[in-house]
Order: sequence, then structure tokens, then C-alpha cells
Amino acid sequence: MDSEALMLDWQLVHNEIIPTDPLSLDDVRERVGRNVLEVAYDGDVLAGCSTVRPPSSDGSAATVIARILPAYRRQGFGEALYRRGLARARDLGASAVETIILASNVEGLAFALAHGFVEVERYVLPGDTIPFITLRLA
Repeated sequence: MDSEALMLDWQLVHNEIIPTDPLSLDDVRERVGRNVLEVAYDGDVLAGCSTVRPPSSDGSAATVIARILPAYRRQGFGEALYRRGLARARDLGASAVETIILASNVEGLAFALAHGFVEVERYVLPGDTIPFITLRLA
């Protein structure tokens, strides 16, 4: 991700889908340095974003997260971002893949479960009430 406009679009989608943990533009810039971030468009209109966190040197799983704005769900954008993220994780040497979904994102959770992920952990960030769910690809 090489332009501020793309980072702003990624930030917009992230903050809409994860309102409990909004990121600043500086946060996004920091993530660009350690993760693979992408945005998806329907023509010129922003539809979603994705994150691929590479596996660490200790052999942990790569994390693949696809976020789709509500108006663009069930149109193939999530599937496309997920497939690209999964391929990227494998290219980065991942032997396992996880995803993380805010529990209130019922559609995102259903998508992950339909794609073979199983829940492995729930946690709540300090000061929050809605848990994040970590799922691993079975």
C-alpha cells in the first residue's frame, strides 16, 4: 500500500467494521510496515479492505482478515479478498491461518465458519464490552 489515499480508504473500512478499536492514520502507517494491507473497490467505490499478518519466526499462524462494508456483502468481495489473503499467507510460509472477528459482526463470523474456521479464543480489549473471536482454519 503505497499511497495515503489507499491508507485512508483502508482506515475508513476498518473503523466502520471495528468501531470498538478505531485506528488513526498513524496506526495504519505503522501496520503497513509489518502487514500486507489491501483495499477493494466496486469500480471507483470503496467496498472493503484486508489484512494479512505474516507468521512470526516462532511458527505461529498467519492472520487473514477480510472486511467488507455492509452494502457490498454477498457480492463476492469478501471471497476475493479472503482468497488473495490466503494465497499471500501461504506465500509468506504460513503453515496455519487464523482470522479475528468482532463478535457483533454476525455476517463476518458466518463467513468464517462457512469457510472452515473454528473458534479458538475470545477476548475483550481493555475498556470494551464486545469480544473479538479468534478462529483457526481447520
